[in-house]
Amino acid sequence: VLGIYLMSNNYNDAKKLFFRMQLCYAAPWNWMIRGFTVMGHCDYAVLFYFKMLAFGTSPDKYTFPYVIKACGGMKAVGLLKHIHSMIKKLCYELDVYVGSALVKFYSENRCLESARELFDRLPQKDTVLWNVMLDGYLKCEGLANNVVGLFQEMRRVGEIQPNYVTYTCVLCFSGSKSALCLGTQVHGLALRCGLDMDSSVANTLVSMYMKCRHVFCAQNMFDLITTKADIVTWNAMIAGYVQNGLMDDALSLFRRMVSSNCKPDSTTFTSLLTSVTDFRCLIQGKEAHGFIVRHGLILDVHLKNALIDMYFKCKDVSVACKVFDEISAVDVVIFSTMISGFVLHGMNDEAIEIFRRLLGSNVQPNAITLASVLPACAGLAALDLGMELHGSVIRRGLEERCYVGSALTDMYAKCGRLDLCHRVFLRMPERDSICWNSVITNLCQNGKPEIAMELFFDMGIEGARYDNVTISAALSACGNLSTLHHGKEIHGFMLRGGYDFDVFSNSALIDMYAKCGSLDSAQRVFGSMLYRNEVSWNSIIAAYGNHGRLEQCLSLFRDMEEQGYRPDHVTFLAIISACGHAGEVEQGKHFFDAMVRAYGIDPRMEHYACLIDLLARASHLEEAFLVTKTMPFPPDAGIWGTILGASRIHGHAELAELASRHLVDLDPQNSGYYVLLSNVHADSGSWTRVDQIRDSMKRAGVRKVCGQSWIEANKYAHVFSIADKSHPQSSRVYGVLNHL
Repeated sequence: VLGIYLMSNNYNDAKKLFFRMQLCYAAPWNWMIRGFTVMGHCDYAVLFYFKMLAFGTSPDKYTFPYVIKACGGMKAVGLLKHIHSMIKKLCYELDVYVGSALVKFYSENRCLESARELFDRLPQKDTVLWNVMLDGYLKCEGLANNVVGLFQEMRRVGEIQPNYVTYTCVLCFSGSKSALCLGTQVHGLALRCGLDMDSSVANTLVSMYMKCRHVFCAQNMFDLITTKADIVTWNAMIAGYVQNGLMDDALSLFRRMVSSNCKPDSTTFTSLLTSVTDFRCLIQGKEAHGFIVRHGLILDVHLKNALIDMYFKCKDVSVACKVFDEISAVDVVIFSTMISGFVLHGMNDEAIEIFRRLLGSNVQPNAITLASVLPACAGLAALDLGMELHGSVIRRGLEERCYVGSALTDMYAKCGRLDLCHRVFLRMPERDSICWNSVITNLCQNGKPEIAMELFFDMGIEGARYDNVTISAALSACGNLSTLHHGKEIHGFMLRGGYDFDVFSNSALIDMYAKCGSLDSAQRVFGSMLYRNEVSWNSIIAAYGNHGRLEQCLSLFRDMEEQGYRPDHVTFLAIISACGHAGEVEQGKHFFDAMVRAYGIDPRMEHYACLIDLLARASHLEEAFLVTKTMPFPPDAGIWGTILGASRIHGHAELAELASRHLVDLDPQNSGYYVLLSNVHADSGSWTRVDQIRDSMKRAGVRKVCGQSWIEANKYAHVFSIADKSHPQSSRVYGVLNHL
């Protein structure tokens, strides 16, 4: 009667009846605890348990299963461990019901060590309990490999027969690890037991084969169960086609699904929208969105997220923002997608604003959120904000995750703090190829090619897998260091490992040989390429241009057009630069004009810098200065630095003063500009002005940056600066110098 009152929410009558019963026995308390637990009032259930203890009534073995279930509803691990100690004292731990409830609790709350320890001691285990442990391991990323061992142990016991839940768990593991051999073996076992046609097992088999990229086997399985296929089966097939890049098959199956009167759900469209990745597919994405609206599908968090992501990838930012604004309850996943979308389009301020909005909504950012917003800090060079986010990462214990560490190293590198970039990288306990590639590329791009090469070799020693990005970054470092020997070693590695078919790696190889002075090798690489693109042509054109070989440079330019490749802004940058190296002013001006008028390419800052350098080299300083006035945007420090350098060469002190005033505003801490201006006046004999410049340099706190040089010895690049004693063999170096 007490239980009926509780199940019908008649708490007043339950309370009256409870207090009329003999409370020295556990039964009334058990019914109250059970009733509150079943109705979802877990806190009241636990409260009654402690009132029971305070009343002096001793709990029995029927008390604890529902108390444990109530703790599970509250996810109160600490509280359960306290109750577990009481269970041990009363010797109920190995009771089949109490023990099973404990194992289930620990498994669901990721306390797998405690769950397994108790599981192994239980004298009786049914199939459900084995499945609970299997499911717990499956959901715990770090312990998922234990699924196979536990499944084999279950089969060895012999008394317990695996059921459809068992096979579903093991097949899920096989799919997640792309373990095709294991999956086919489990498929055979399920077939022998007659469970292969069970809907959950069959659906998991379809998903497993798709994840293992055995589309044919998945199709065969689907064909066998088509007559009784449910929505889960159709979704598994559509998601599998999308994951394997078979978009036409996915769309064809979707149409077949609709015609078979199986109504698509949010999962169906979440999979389909994932495949809409560029502007050319936007119409398909909008058609899918229209279908969702017309048929009134429930927009769950995954579908909302997929819609926003699709519109961002298709470059329709305004519609993505509209979808976001129409969402009443926004969670951390959708916020993270918005941040990533804005970063993708270079809208870093908007990404930061969305992050602030997330914090204002009392939503806790997760690892993906922080990894998404860090590139926005990098794009804005917002070091202070980036460091604040780093502090949040450390407090949340997320620094050890590879993708978060990669985002941190990239942020510090782009903010000019290579020291912190390197330090974060070295502290990471695990590093995947993406993380290695990020730090090697950033070091190379920020003037530390020697450290980049050290890390490249360390990467191989630690067993990380090289890919085409790694190869390209290492070749760029070799080019910057002019270490031809290492470049050839990497070329050999490319040939042995099959990386020589990648267009971008070959383009980096051409650039490396050119910078190391081996134009013949660069030409051979270019000639041996089976596939070329604009990057390949630009690399070989720039190679000849940088060596002053203008005739070959222009010949390659014509070949590029004849073979159907359209020159881009990089091509013209290489051509104009080549004209500057060769002293062909008129030709350089001709190609600059042709780029704008004939090819419709708007000149960028680097094109104007190249044109000004071309004119300044040929002593056309007035014309170069005129270009700075006609530019559509203000000249940067690089352009004024070119004017200043040319003014020194051609003895134009007045123009040098003008350029230096701009440089002090644009790059006040660059010592090179002060030194250049000082040398201009020293060449003209204006020593008073030289002293003034040196004094202003001291007042501004600008220190002259020490020059560096390097030499390759014993297959290693050694870097030196003035009065440098950091090299491990510096004492021997200075000893030889003193002897000489």
